[in-house]
Amino acid sequence: MEVRRVIIAGGGIGGLATALTLHQIGVPCIVFESVREMRPLGVGINLQPNAVRELYDLGFSEVDLDRVGMPAREWALVGLNGNDIYSEPRGKLAGYNWPQYAVHRGKFQMLLYEKVLDRLGPEAMRLGSRVTGYSKTADGGVNVRIEHINGSVSEESGALLIGADGIHSAVRAQMHPGQPGIHWGGAIMWRGTSLAQPIRSGASFVGLGTHKHRMVFYPISPSDPQTGLATVNWIAEVTMDNAEGWKQTGWFRQVSIDEFSHHFDEWVWDWLDVPALIRQADTAFENPMIDRDPIDTWCDGPVALLGDAAHPMYPTGSNGGSQAIVDTRVLGAAMVEHGVTPEALAAYDAALCGPISQVVLRNRGAGPFGLLNIVDDRCGGTFNDINDVIPEKERAEFMAGYKAAAGFAIEQLNTSPRTIAEGARVLPSRAA
Repeated sequence: MEVRRVIIAGGGIGGLATALTLHQIGVPCIVFESVREMRPLGVGINLQPNAVRELYDLGFSEVDLDRVGMPAREWALVGLNGNDIYSEPRGKLAGYNWPQYAVHRGKFQMLLYEKVLDRLGPEAMRLGSRVTGYSKTADGGVNVRIEHINGSVSEESGALLIGADGIHSAVRAQMHPGQPGIHWGGAIMWRGTSLAQPIRSGASFVGLGTHKHRMVFYPISPSDPQTGLATVNWIAEVTMDNAEGWKQTGWFRQVSIDEFSHHFDEWVWDWLDVPALIRQADTAFENPMIDRDPIDTWCDGPVALLGDAAHPMYPTGSNGGSQAIVDTRVLGAAMVEHGVTPEALAAYDAALCGPISQVVLRNRGAGPFGLLNIVDDRCGGTFNDINDVIPEKERAEFMAGYKAAAGFAIEQLNTSPRTIAEGARVLPSRAA
């Protein structure tokens, strides 16, 4: 009995990592992606140690990840007058068995894409093809409706459908037709990259300001030996009145630096010139900080959601992409145990939907940046000694709680067994 193929909607980080995981455990699959051509779009993201561990188990190497980013060394929050609120080492420096990586999102996606083409072959990817709906079949499988960029429509059948088609997921919309619309809490982000001198450790993630007015920046490339400059990813963020909702026609657009830089004109210190950092960018992109309310299940029989389609979340925890990778591995482990069946999807759903829905709500409440909220409430963001504002023990407990919820507490991660045992495969006898 052959293992039936799985259909994957979406060729982003989650969809491509799913394809690689299924290939690793011997499950055939095909990915349908709406874009005509894959290109390295986007700016920086972080891959937490729990995701890097899974990438290593998928056969990625440090050499692979060094092509698209660099290991992070520090995570820090800094107040309005430049004094530290909290800092800690990251990755192996913190005691993890795996590094944390700051990567260019588009380059990382292209790395995944190259691995899919190399391991599964080009026939596993169908570009210019968007999954728009599904129907269940009498034999427990699924028929999938696909619209192609040339205007034609086709239908494909498979054992399962994995909806990894992002925050605007058509699969999620069919599964939960009554879900509320996209949620915007009032924060607007402007993103870009600049060639600049890295600060602090040279590989530090820094959050600066208050929870309503802040900058986040970190390098996503090593410093050039000749110039000392690195590609620094930055996010400028301001929270505004959202009583009337989002007024733009889209959720993402390229903008002029002049449209937003005035919010940060006074942010100049002897160790950092924020206006100069922003103006060194070639381009900038604007998008509101958005998510969706959690749903009670990610599954509908032979159909499951994954990544942003399942749990779109504010980027405050730097773990959206990481969680998508972890999703794929938990899904793969469930298939090893239950076969390519709806029962595997139900096990995956039971393991992750509830806990990760809580992470979505934590991130909506500022995630690890919640320390900025506390400091702002207690002193307005300006202080001389942070211990007079929020004691060290309280800061440490706050961060430990977030790491545990997000799945990258050090001891738990370091001592847990592999998500998918080495060499594990789905046997034909366990096929749908």
